[in-house]
Amino acid sequence: MSTFNARKALLGLAAPLLALLVAFLVTSAILLALGDPVVEVWQTILSWPRPRQFVQIINGATVYYLSAIAVAVGFRMNLFNIGVDGQYRVAAFAGALFAGQAWFPGPLNVLLTLVVAMATGGMWAGIAAYLKVKRGVSEVISTIMLNAIATGVVQWLLLKVAVKQQGSNTISTPPIPESSQLDGLAIVPGASNKVYTLLLLAIVVGVAYWFFIGKTRFGFDLRATGRSETAAVASGVKVPRMVVSTLVISGALAGLIGMPLLFGQDHSYGTTFQAGLGFAGIGIALLGRNHPLGIAVAALLWSFLDVQSNALQIKAGVASEVVFIIQGVILFAVVIAYELIRRADVRLEQQRVARELAGTRSDAPSVEGAAA
Repeated sequence: MSTFNARKALLGLAAPLLALLVAFLVTSAILLALGDPVVEVWQTILSWPRPRQFVQIINGATVYYLSAIAVAVGFRMNLFNIGVDGQYRVAAFAGALFAGQAWFPGPLNVLLTLVVAMATGGMWAGIAAYLKVKRGVSEVISTIMLNAIATGVVQWLLLKVAVKQQGSNTISTPPIPESSQLDGLAIVPGASNKVYTLLLLAIVVGVAYWFFIGKTRFGFDLRATGRSETAAVASGVKVPRMVVSTLVISGALAGLIGMPLLFGQDHSYGTTFQAGLGFAGIGIALLGRNHPLGIAVAALLWSFLDVQSNALQIKAGVASEVVFIIQGVILFAVVIAYELIRRADVRLEQQRVARELAGTRSDAPSVEGAAA
């Protein structure tokens, strides 16, 4: 049994490592074809970060982690919630607008804003859940369309409530009060900046995801429905209810994505609020194989590439967009790598079963002879 588990662990590591190797080779080939300095690019990207950059990497990974966990909840049930980006947008806007009213004192304002953001994200995802359960609309189609709708709705509402900054074209919601702004955690020695306080929230979300998906009846029903909807129905699982619950939970977690940025950095929602976080979560969830620890490593890698790309223009004379190529190739390669590893795993398992069956058959005559 220990050998079997070791094989599973090695195969699990093989896919992301293969994807990284492919990304390295493909990116190097592109750089060579364009005449860019390959060695300087990789030296810049793989150089040891400074303390300030370490903080930026952790902060970026915190947001990416929340995004990937929101995506992974749907993936575990074979639901493709492509609408995490839209759910994050409407939730961040609603949370920032609520927090900016300062109806409650500091810590309570933070907690209630988290609730508002989760409720908003969950309700927005609930639209896709309703369309899938009641009208049979694929969640892929509905969530993609809801992303575009969310962008338009948030921009329209932002113009209604925005506070324009003097001397700038930037508009945003009213800033949250100072009592609700989180100073951050000074956990990186020598860094002038601080880690988002809501890193703690990401840790809690990761532990809760691990527990509810792997240790509860709800998580078992969710995974069983994803493996075989027919078998789930036969065992008494109400599939429509599971679809709605899973998408709403995924949307609620998506609502938390913007909270570290709101309380630890921007303090309002505006036109400069970071975009594309939901789509990055898809790649990170795939790379981390929907496992909370794997997603954490993938989120750190994604954030590391983002931060290290800032010096490419200065040190290597190459546009920072090279990192987009790396991330894109990783996302493309990891899907292929997982399929190759899955097929290899199936072949090895078939060979193991065949050997055991062959051994059983070879023992059969001797057993019969002994009985005679």
